[in-house]
Amino acid sequence: MSSDHQNREGTPVAASGTSYVLRFGDAEAIVASIGASLRSYRVGGRDLVLSYGEDEIRPGYRGATLVPWPNRVVDGTYEVDGTQYRLALTEPERHHALHGLVAWLDFAPTVVAADHVTLATTVVAQTAYPWTLRVETTYRLGADGLTQSVRVVNDSDSPAPFGTGPHPYLVAGPAPLDEWTLELPADRVLEVTEDRLSPIALRDVDDVAEFDFRTARVLGAVEIDHAFTGVGRDAAGRAAVRITDPSGSGVEMSWDAACTWVQVYTGDLPGGPAQDGHRAGVAVEPMTCAPDAFNDARYDYDTGLRFIAPGASDEASWRISPL
Repeated sequence: MSSDHQNREGTPVAASGTSYVLRFGDAEAIVASIGASLRSYRVGGRDLVLSYGEDEIRPGYRGATLVPWPNRVVDGTYEVDGTQYRLALTEPERHHALHGLVAWLDFAPTVVAADHVTLATTVVAQTAYPWTLRVETTYRLGADGLTQSVRVVNDSDSPAPFGTGPHPYLVAGPAPLDEWTLELPADRVLEVTEDRLSPIALRDVDDVAEFDFRTARVLGAVEIDHAFTGVGRDAAGRAAVRITDPSGSGVEMSWDAACTWVQVYTGDLPGGPAQDGHRAGVAVEPMTCAPDAFNDARYDYDTGLRFIAPGASDEASWRISPL
């Protein structure tokens, strides 16, 4: 699909925004400026994420950067210091505010190099979120994979509620998703309502066998769209999810201590197999906070909600690597 949108100089702009191509050895990653989104990532000619075209409007939130909250704010409402705020319902079919405020903003470059790029934008204070945030994200391609870091500065005069995360769909190899093997070393899963995916309770995966992937096993027909926590970490404090193909290829998503939750989604779309993108990749989304963390007081578990003090910053990072 072609775009007729133009920039201020009158030059046509692709539907995905400006593309930044990063290269390191036999690896290539393409970052799109709309939503600071990971548009493509290939190593040795193999796709590690579900990609989309330069002149294609990004399908949903594929590869997008999520700030100032990942996942959902239930009913789009939350309260801070006795004041209630109402966000736009960007997931109207479930009546939620989905994935933050920057996913459709056009980020501007501050650093552009052969193997890395830094993009920035601003969340302007608004009635639904009255804080001004400076958002800066860097993608860096190296021998250990593609690392994305997000740094957010609060330019307001009161503490700002905050969370972040990415939204890539990982691709293990050429076999169908049902044949991929998932290793997800998480002890707890968030139970949600079937219709709206609203949080209900945190449960041990011992009690929900279908979501227990602490020992790697084939996905099969299981449908996952759940948040997990209590993820095991290595000596450096990093957590990781691995997905492998029967051919032996695979992909790993790892993240730092700032992300205490991870959402996993097997891409089950309403139209089923007839709908493009159905079960074509597994979204693995490290998150600094749980779904609906802006309503932290409702829950009897640690949602991970953070507040950035005036003039202070917060940051997190994650990495996609070939296996």
